[in-house]
Amino acid sequence: MNLRFANPLKRLFRDRSGNALIETALVMPILTLIILGGMEINRYVLLNQKLDRVAASIGDLVAQAETISAVDVDNLFEAAKFVIKPFSLGINGSVIVSSVGAADGNPPIVNWQRNGAGSLVAASALGAAGANATLPQGFTVPSGSNTIVAEVFYDYTPWLMSGITAPSRLYHRALFRPRLGSLTTLQ
Repeated sequence: MNLRFANPLKRLFRDRSGNALIETALVMPILTLIILGGMEINRYVLLNQKLDRVAASIGDLVAQAETISAVDVDNLFEAAKFVIKPFSLGINGSVIVSSVGAADGNPPIVNWQRNGAGSLVAASALGAAGANATLPQGFTVPSGSNTIVAEVFYDYTPWLMSGITAPSRLYHRALFRPRLGSLTTLQ
């Protein structure tokens, strides 16, 4: 009676016809994770490039102006929404443009500041308008000159673990010297 069950068991263990299916079933989740991880890394890198481009574009366009008004800056915020595509600033992002100047050997102050392009609540790393400016390490504003600073904030949530991890705040900034005017006031 034992032999009657032994022969089919031997045949079952020697049978190799389902190996490819089993190997595919074992490897498929790993391949899926690698592909999704690659897509996530690509998305993160592209977003960082877009944020850097928004900061550089907005800062450069403001620095090219002879004078600038709040309406002009708001128009640039609208343009930022196109620069960042396929992403959206919406509730996840915000752009802050500031003018930082130094006069008579005093510490640099934030002359004016404008926030827009998205509804994310973020405080400028420079400080508030009218207050002493907190400049990046190693950067100085010579007395009698002015600097335009464009800052971009974005709360990034990965696709893969959107429910598990909290969004991380991405920050990019660009600094430019005004070319044609001082831009110490926002008209």
